[in-house]
Amino acid sequence: MRICFFGDSFVNGTGDDDCLGWPGRLCAEARSRGHDVTMYNLGIRRNTSGDVAARWEGEAAARCPPEHDGRLVFSFGVNDCVLEEGHPRVPEEEALANTRAILARARATRPTLMIGPPWTGEASLDERVKRLSDRLGPICHELSVPFLPIFPRLTGVDVWRDEAQRGDGVHPNRGGYALIYDAILHWQPWREWLA
Repeated sequence: MRICFFGDSFVNGTGDDDCLGWPGRLCAEARSRGHDVTMYNLGIRRNTSGDVAARWEGEAAARCPPEHDGRLVFSFGVNDCVLEEGHPRVPEEEALANTRAILARARATRPTLMIGPPWTGEASLDERVKRLSDRLGPICHELSVPFLPIFPRLTGVDVWRDEAQRGDGVHPNRGGYALIYDAILHWQPWREWLA
């Protein structure tokens, strides 16, 4: 099974001293149980939904040719909500349209999962991230793409906040990424992939 993880710095695992992030932890756990998993971490710092929309299909095709069992996992949204010159980098409606286009096409080609954007600890940013996350759920439901909202699981959690404060102020270290890993590890759609 080849699994492509698309998204931003939180997919990339920025700040993790183990250089695993949550995708690396998930795939290491799967391999420890005997699953022949190849992981492609395609998280890029500062990527928005628009950036992912522009690149995911070609990158997935290069790594998951038709004869292989390829899977797709997406997680993005924080960078869409970051303000530049007083405005979100990607307006909310555009971010939702990007998400719909990505997931509709992805679902038609490979089994697909969507992980919501995380809490950041920056209050004004988190208002926008939470609103976007809340609106991603219905789109995923409509498209029959399993969606895991992680924002509420991370909000105010000490290890995430403390690690981010010791780092760059936003990204956690191994403890924070382990929280996302644990949430996905016990999520039924992920478990079904590796049943």
